[in-house]
Amino acid sequence: LGSNGSVADRAREASAAAEVLGLVHRECLGLPDGFLWDAARCDAADPLDAGVSPPPGGAAGRIAEALRRLRPELVLAPWSQARHPDHEAAHGLVRRGLFLAGLRRFETSAGTPPHRVAQTLWYPMRVAGRPSLVVDTSAHAARKAAAVACFGSQLTRSADAAPTLLNGPLSVASIDARDRYWGSHLGVSHGEPFMTDAVVGVADPVAFGRANPYAGAALLFPEGP
Repeated sequence: LGSNGSVADRAREASAAAEVLGLVHRECLGLPDGFLWDAARCDAADPLDAGVSPPPGGAAGRIAEALRRLRPELVLAPWSQARHPDHEAAHGLVRRGLFLAGLRRFETSAGTPPHRVAQTLWYPMRVAGRPSLVVDTSAHAARKAAAVACFGSQLTRSADAAPTLLNGPLSVASIDARDRYWGSHLGVSHGEPFMTDAVVGVADPVAFGRANPYAGAALLFPEGP
């Protein structure tokens, strides 16, 4: 449903970006563009009676099946607050899919065994929030910029293109500025913020401090009196 570019254009651009990033696997789950809220509401209405496995269909079920099949250690997904309704809905669907993927009695059509993801990080986009951590992405900034540049149908404001935030004159520059802002808190050129749901455990705080090159980073959000 994007205002600019066709389905074929977006598929080509996504494949080009995946190549730039060096991805070994990329797939789409066939969820409805622009209607993830509807998919999330339908999932919420699924019967979950005691002793009955949830149905394998539904958007969260597809996510759970993919997680079991791919068995990742780390999952990155949109934060719960976002400008785009699909991004907010994706947060809820991924959260539910993560939970279902680890349930022994949840059965998927593929019959894959349960899998619990060790760590999930939520990334903010146009809505700022208080991050749990900031990752130094300085070494990967150029590759990220090259991957973003692959999406010409979204970034180019041609004569027949609908004006959007993405194809505005400052769009790409704002992405770099945001990453530089977060990087400045670590004393590096680029960084990206992430939120976590759980408290991050540390077995040895002394070793953690010695291994952390950003121990002197500025306090982002000092507590008030």
